[in-house]
Amino acid sequence: MVRPRRIVLVRHGESTGNVDDSVYEREPDHALALTERGLRQAEETGKELRELFGRERVSVYVSPYRRTHETLSAFHLDPDLIRVREEPRLREQDWGNWQDRDDVRLQKAYRDAYGHFFFRFPQGESGADVYDRVGGFLESLYRSFEDPDHPPNVLLVTHGLAMRLFCMRWFHWTVAEFESLSNPGNAEMRMLVLGDDGKYALDRPFERWRKPLPYWVNG
Repeated sequence: MVRPRRIVLVRHGESTGNVDDSVYEREPDHALALTERGLRQAEETGKELRELFGRERVSVYVSPYRRTHETLSAFHLDPDLIRVREEPRLREQDWGNWQDRDDVRLQKAYRDAYGHFFFRFPQGESGADVYDRVGGFLESLYRSFEDPDHPPNVLLVTHGLAMRLFCMRWFHWTVAEFESLSNPGNAEMRMLVLGDDGKYALDRPFERWRKPLPYWVNG
C-alpha cells in the first residue's frame, strides 16, 4: 500500500450564498457561483498549493457543486500533474430544495439548540448523514492507496462541514469534539501529513468556539 505524504482539504472560496442568503430562494445550492472575492481567495490558495506540490503528482477529488469546481479551476494547477475526479459524496449538506430564507434561519436556530451533528433539516440531511457518506468516501480513498502508482498527494476541494467530518472520521473524534469546532474560512486549507511513525497528523487545528460538552447537552 502506497499512502500519500499529504492529504489536503480545501473549502471553496466565498460564494454568492455566503454573502446573501436570499439567493437560496432563487437558485439551487449546487448552482451558486463564487463571488469576485471568492475567486481571489481561491487564486491565493492556489499559489500556496502550487508551491506545496511543486512538480509532484496530485489526485484531486472535487465536490460536484459549481463553487467547488470554480475554486479548483482558480488554483491553476498543472493539468499534466493532476488526476481530477468529481466526488458527489463530498457535496454540501443538503438543506432541502428551493429554501425559504426565514424558514432556514429558523431551522438553523433549531439546529444550534438541538446539535449540529444530529439535527436533520426537513427534506434534507443531518450532520450524521453527511458523516456516513464522507465515511464511505474515506473508505474508497483508502482502497485507492493500494495502487502502487498512487500520487504522493491527495487534494479534496469540498465544503466546511465535510472537512470537519472527514477529520472526525479519520481521527476518531467524538461527537462532542466535532460540535466544539468551527468551520474553516472560505478557501482555507487543512492538511493531513504522514509522519515518520506512519501516522497522519493535522497540520493545524480547527478553531474551537467552545469546550467539548457531552453530546446530550444542548445549546
